[in-house]
Amino acid sequence: MAFGAVATNEDSIAKVSQDSYTAKDLAVLEGLDAVRKRPGMYIGSTDSRGLMHCLWEIIDNSVDESLAGHCKKIEINLESDGSVEVHDDGRGIPVDKEPKTGLTGVEVVLTKLHAGGKFGGGSYAASGGLHGVGASVVNALASRLDAEVDRDGKIYWMSFQRGVAGIFDGDGPKAPFEPKSGLRVIGKISSKVTGTRIKWWSDKQIFLKEAELDI
Repeated sequence: MAFGAVATNEDSIAKVSQDSYTAKDLAVLEGLDAVRKRPGMYIGSTDSRGLMHCLWEIIDNSVDESLAGHCKKIEINLESDGSVEVHDDGRGIPVDKEPKTGLTGVEVVLTKLHAGGKFGGGSYAASGGLHGVGASVVNALASRLDAEVDRDGKIYWMSFQRGVAGIFDGDGPKAPFEPKSGLRVIGKISSKVTGTRIKWWSDKQIFLKEAELDI
């Protein structure tokens, strides 16, 4: 799954040029700085439409993996605790370090605006998304976001609170949180298994009380 904003229509009809997908394929254009202060600039509104925009940002990245021939299954779960989870069996967000930032690919695509494999990095010659702000905006507007990646025979994990990387001591967005950068390995898995799971709770400080996903 390459998380980021969209390519052009010309890109969308081109054939996939390569299968390589590592952190060096991610182009970082700008940071997250005004997202929480002016969310409407990025997702249009803070009502139900804004929530749906966030959901589609994550789904689109899985769709892009599918269009590139790397993903066969996409699952969307609305949990009873108010969270949303999108799971795909694509290649998994890159876990190696992106050269310019020194951060892992997971942290880059979830904390840097418009970072992804569709900005000249070469991983995608096709893209299906039309929403265009990237997974980092969803992260910035989430009270908690958990990213789990299956790649290279390992299970990687990283959590965020309102866009800040760290570790939660417990379940849900209200659990004690300690800011801490870095990707953790939490288990092993068959090297044939790949994919990404993104689970998040929308921030009640940002979205209107009556906002809900229209599914």
